[in-house]
Amino acid sequence: MAPGLVSRSLSKVREIVAGAAARNGEPTEKQLGRIRRLLHECAENRGGEVSTRVRAARLADTYLKLDDAGRHAFLRIIALEFGPEPARIAKAHEAYQAAVGTPKQWDAEAQLRAAMRSSRIRILTQFNAIPQGVKFLVDLRADLLRFLDDDKELKSLDRELEARLTAWFDVGFLELARVTWNSPAALLEKIVQYEAVHEIRSWKDLKNRLGSDRRCYAFFHPRMPQEPLIFVEIALLDALADNVQKLLDENAPAADTERADTAIFYSISATQDGLRGVSFGNFLLKRVVDDLQRDFPRLKTFATLSPIPGLVKWAAKNRKEIVAAFGEEDWKRLAAAGIEGPESPLLAQVLAGNPGWADDAKLTRALRDPLLKAAATYLLEAKRDKLPLDSVARFHLGNGARVERLNWLADTSVKGLDQSWGVMVNYLYDPDRIVANVESFVDTGHIDAATGVRRLTRR
Repeated sequence: MAPGLVSRSLSKVREIVAGAAARNGEPTEKQLGRIRRLLHECAENRGGEVSTRVRAARLADTYLKLDDAGRHAFLRIIALEFGPEPARIAKAHEAYQAAVGTPKQWDAEAQLRAAMRSSRIRILTQFNAIPQGVKFLVDLRADLLRFLDDDKELKSLDRELEARLTAWFDVGFLELARVTWNSPAALLEKIVQYEAVHEIRSWKDLKNRLGSDRRCYAFFHPRMPQEPLIFVEIALLDALADNVQKLLDENAPAADTERADTAIFYSISATQDGLRGVSFGNFLLKRVVDDLQRDFPRLKTFATLSPIPGLVKWAAKNRKEIVAAFGEEDWKRLAAAGIEGPESPLLAQVLAGNPGWADDAKLTRALRDPLLKAAATYLLEAKRDKLPLDSVARFHLGNGARVERLNWLADTSVKGLDQSWGVMVNYLYDPDRIVANVESFVDTGHIDAATGVRRLTRR
């Protein structure tokens, strides 16, 4: 193959990955036949390195031009037609069983392992070799995950691709970098785009989050240098934060970092849907804590101000139990605020997360205790397979944090009221308890919680 052809093919892929190419729609039978031929050539590793890269570039080109139906068909071909050969596995397994306990056992084991290795791995690895190939595979898995709910036959391909990405994105390969206001504009734009917890509303808002009393760190992969994989935003304070609106107030004066003894992790955003299941968030927090302690030796407390994204959805399914837990004094205050009994339409609106009620001071005072009680019950008792239902809780508790404090009306944005009645939680990372908390959480599902939070579930 001519070097110019390779250059042109790979250059074309780079343009497509950047979004420049148009999609042509669902493939015809002729196109599917061509795709199969190219995939077989990839699986058989025909030709030299140049041929391999050109072929992978053509396949990437073809895939990125397809609409959803075409991409689904493309992925089904890989999943269903390039798996391991059952007859070869059976023969290798029979040979292994016969060799157990003999000097030939280890050779037989290697042959069995080779028989179980599918051609999908060779195909995926060849995509990895092209420029921006890692990003291509991450985005390809994002497509795969979308199709997976309705097509379980893609599960085998997803498992193999997740295993490859887990190896390629091992934390040892990742680079931690601080993001500042002086970072490249393209990176700052991606921070704005990928922020998943508290929307960045303007450049002024972003500049505030990167101010002298703030820090932002991100993990990068050498093969995706312009793409933050996950990033965390931190505020340096002298106490636990209890309100995200105050924390993000663009007009508030900067805190004195010389007096700061508390680091508040108020937003953690994973950016790549295709890396679902590839965990490096816990390593990010550990690396960031080390970096902060080096720069600010006075820091003693490391905690979060976290959303509770599943609270209102859980409440909708458990409304009767939640209302039944309201005490006599709760009902007196609620009645005085206009909520007359469990069937009150206003109570139904509040529990459904509808905004508007948070502006009524009397109503918010009456709702505070019963809804904090519901939030504590959700965080400490609502589980599936011994793990918390709430995704953010699973992350922090699985990394050894403690449920330290619940904060009433800590997020009065439409999103905050819609997902958790504005309640937010501080998870505290106590270095003396992290290891014990992780072991207890993994072994028994036990959740470490401050006495004040646990007491709420007993009222």
